[in-house]
Amino acid sequence: MKNRILVVEDDPAISEAIALNLMLSEYDTVTLDDGDKVIAYLREDHSFDLALLDVMIPGPDGFALMEHLRPYNIPVLYLTAKVDLASKIKGLTIGAEDYIVKPFEMLELLVRIEKILARTGKLNSVLRYRDLTVDMEKRTVQKSGEQVKLQPLEFDLLVRFLKFKNCTLSRDRLLSEVWGFDFAGGTRTVDIHVAHLRKKLGPELKIVSVMKYGYRLED
Repeated sequence: MKNRILVVEDDPAISEAIALNLMLSEYDTVTLDDGDKVIAYLREDHSFDLALLDVMIPGPDGFALMEHLRPYNIPVLYLTAKVDLASKIKGLTIGAEDYIVKPFEMLELLVRIEKILARTGKLNSVLRYRDLTVDMEKRTVQKSGEQVKLQPLEFDLLVRFLKFKNCTLSRDRLLSEVWGFDFAGGTRTVDIHVAHLRKKLGPELKIVSVMKYGYRLED
């Protein structure tokens, strides 16, 4: 089952961009644009793993909505143009898991969402891509129902690609997140492991090379 995220944002362009990227990253989303709609919606459906809240929205603002989300144990990440320290402190003090100031990079948002879901024990442990099923808890990979044996670093690299589909990831970023900051080898290591993934998982795994930068898993 996919993680389900509530997006509360009154700017249609931002709301649509967030929803699209969440969909590509295998999240189910519901988008609402004012506080009164959120309160009414929660009375009927509150099965969310996370809420992304803009602070300055029509009706009850993002801060006021916290008391309506808390009874359902829905973690909150604030997305707001309010850059003052007092607002950030208020958001975190009343119980938000995180606070991001606009404008923000979509990749950063996806990383923070993943961290919150993992920290709160709500992260879905199964990832799917075409004919692949990856169980992060059991550390297993199935291709069309058949087990595929990957080395530990190959598995971790595949998971990074699956979590950030359609995002271009630099070799340096992959090195730091998969191998660790203290890894002494060069970026050629990433190329070798990508080649192994392509060989073991076949052409259906659409890992595209981005010249002089890194790789992108396309879906």
